[in-house]
Amino acid sequence: PPDRRPHDRSAAQAARAERRRHPAHRRRPRPARRQGLRPHARRAAAAARHPALHRGQAERRDARPPVPGRHRGGGRRARGRHRADRRRRGRERQRRAAHGGPRRARRPGGGARRGGRRRRARPRCRRRRRRQLTPDWPVARRETVFVCSQCGHQEPKWLGHCPDCGAWGSFSEERLAAAGGAGRRQPRQSGPAPAPQRLADVASSSVARFASGVAEFDRVLGGGVVPGSLVLVGGEPGIGKSTLLLQVLDALAAAGREVLLVCGEESAAQVKLRAERVCRDPGRIAVLAETDLDLVLAAASAARPDLLVVDSVQTLYSDALASAPGSVSQVREAAAALLRFAKESGTAVVLVGHVTKEGAIAGPRVVEHMVDTVLQFEGDRLRATRALRAVKNRFGSTDELGVFEMTDAGLRPVEDPSRLLLADGPPAPGAVVLPAVEGSRCLLVEVQALVHRSELAVPRRVAVGFDRNRLAMIVAVLGRHAGVPLSSSDIFVTIAGGIRIEEPAADLAVALAIASAQRDVPLPPRAAVFGEIGLTGGLR
Repeated sequence: PPDRRPHDRSAAQAARAERRRHPAHRRRPRPARRQGLRPHARRAAAAARHPALHRGQAERRDARPPVPGRHRGGGRRARGRHRADRRRRGRERQRRAAHGGPRRARRPGGGARRGGRRRRARPRCRRRRRRQLTPDWPVARRETVFVCSQCGHQEPKWLGHCPDCGAWGSFSEERLAAAGGAGRRQPRQSGPAPAPQRLADVASSSVARFASGVAEFDRVLGGGVVPGSLVLVGGEPGIGKSTLLLQVLDALAAAGREVLLVCGEESAAQVKLRAERVCRDPGRIAVLAETDLDLVLAAASAARPDLLVVDSVQTLYSDALASAPGSVSQVREAAAALLRFAKESGTAVVLVGHVTKEGAIAGPRVVEHMVDTVLQFEGDRLRATRALRAVKNRFGSTDELGVFEMTDAGLRPVEDPSRLLLADGPPAPGAVVLPAVEGSRCLLVEVQALVHRSELAVPRRVAVGFDRNRLAMIVAVLGRHAGVPLSSSDIFVTIAGGIRIEEPAADLAVALAIASAQRDVPLPPRAAVFGEIGLTGGLR
């Protein structure tokens, strides 16, 4: 700007310097520190210090007259830094003089360079790697390990996600197994080394089965019990697993076969009370209330029964392992020992397993791979219908389904399940009959649907006994290709009788039940519907 010229700035600087030289603008001395203690202190006050010998910081600061043209102040830290700089420069001069070098190095042009000799380039600072030393003394071995309850994968620390099977929250801490555990590999007996052979040279042998006396149980197993097989039965608590196996033991004992029941959850007296209610002749059943695996194997080896039932495998424990009963290592050890006993002695062994809240059998997945047959006992505890389904069967088909009815006298096999699964009465909107093929027979089940206007922002899709994802696909196909508006309605689908249907042929029955409930139009009374629906709206 034109009002600010160079001479104006010089005049302002001169006026500012003149004001600074005035005595009134000098630094005012600080008051001396308070001497002695506070009045409320309990000790006696210290004597006053002599002002000439013990001057405070403010008095020492103002004792010397100010030097003209030099900025004073900066504090104690600044003065310490200045003294350190002066000492460092003095050491540099002494070092240069000791090496015989000139105090001032000459520049290439002939002039002296300020600062003395040319300094060497400072080496780049490298980060020193810390050496990892191995201690000479013995290190304590880790005594615990985290094991996945789904697949048995082990990790030294806890993980939220299993890297082997992908399960979440399945790791639990267990103690390491002892070196001489029973689950370790047994030493091979002396003899010739085994040699491979062709299948044409292997002698074929037919599997000799024996009937258990319960028709629906034999149907699911594939025609009867195979000697030397290991069967795992799972189901929800209170569904009737122990009652079913107790009736199987009673039927075999009545046929003249040796049976043994190992119960780890109940006493022998409790088992007798239930056997008197559901069995015809319970006096022939041998019962052993024991949870020690070694004692159970010793008793089974001495009795040599045709069928051994262990209720349940989660209660067995081995002294060779330090973990608690029911842990992954204990369940795996018990299953391996019982499998070895079944193959060597020819005794059929049935294990009762607990289930998780998701409905899967509790324990490591390796147990399901070890056994020959996996049976799932399904049903609702508030209903009388029970279903026995084979999930895995090395000696038969997995499509068979056994139906039972729970009564006061125990489980009763149902020869005609359609009689229990179909409702009597006039046809109603939303009810469709589905012929479902389960193994070697056809079951007539009733599919029921309810459609209601939703009061929520996101309508609900509820399915009982049917796949929920498949229900969502059927609803989308109905809205896109059939013109049935369902985007703002709550849809509920259930399979009557507590049976779960998994075959794709139930798609058309579910679709017609939803359409019938939405339009309030019943289907003909003697109509049976089945068929698979594609995403394009076609039927298969």
